[in-house]
Amino acid sequence: MPDDGLRYGLYLPPFGPFGDPAGLVDLAVRAEAAGWDGLFLWDHVVTTALPIVDSWSVLAAITQATSRITIGPMVTPLPRRRPWVVARQASTVSRLSGGRLVLGVGLGSDESGDFSRFGEPAAVAERAVLLDEGIGLVKAMWSGAPGRHRGRYDVELAAAPPEPHPIPIWCGSSVPSASGARRAAGCDGIFPNPEDHVLTPDEVATAVAAVHAAGRPAGSPLDVAVRGNASPAWNEPIDVDLAGLVEAGMTWWLESLIHFDPLELSLAVVDAGPPR
Repeated sequence: MPDDGLRYGLYLPPFGPFGDPAGLVDLAVRAEAAGWDGLFLWDHVVTTALPIVDSWSVLAAITQATSRITIGPMVTPLPRRRPWVVARQASTVSRLSGGRLVLGVGLGSDESGDFSRFGEPAAVAERAVLLDEGIGLVKAMWSGAPGRHRGRYDVELAAAPPEPHPIPIWCGSSVPSASGARRAAGCDGIFPNPEDHVLTPDEVATAVAAVHAAGRPAGSPLDVAVRGNASPAWNEPIDVDLAGLVEAGMTWWLESLIHFDPLELSLAVVDAGPPR
């Protein structure tokens, strides 16, 4: 398996068998002990696979039980949240963790009714506008610079101390797109996450090229996260070209734990450590 600076994280939903907050904290502790580099939680409000917990609350608890692993929501849907609240939540978790937070953001999904059940804007075009404005507002709040934003949001910011730790922003999307590439060009990483397959090296290379073509300076660091299953603990044939993905630009492999798998199996994957 490749080494080449590749980092390995776990990617999982905070519901179903993972819907116990204390259990998620324990899972994070086990992940750190097993040598994983990160743990990233989905962010949902409702689901058919109950129970469900709030990702941000659990991430704050995880900061106090771990000391090394990178953590973050992957992804938090800014269009159904108030960006200034997310900025404060991220700031708090970042400081609690000593700078170990990555903020994953995206349009969000209405598959389980996270938007429509609560009267939130469900149309993709409308969510895209809110996402773009939201990213700008989060960055502005972290900078501490005073200013006024007028758009879908009308916000006035007073001067404040800047964040003590840099907080990378990764842009997630279900399919690579021109708007997604443009958005990611102004951030620190990308998480292309198609619904029906694991990204191929060619798809990763295409996504990276699109981000640079959209304005990301040549040579500027760009994290590229890919999710899938590569752990031998699954006891299934491994059909993932990790070396090819690294060559194409992948910097993070996210081992995907799913709520419909038995918890014991998922914990065995955690305890087995990264598939290096």
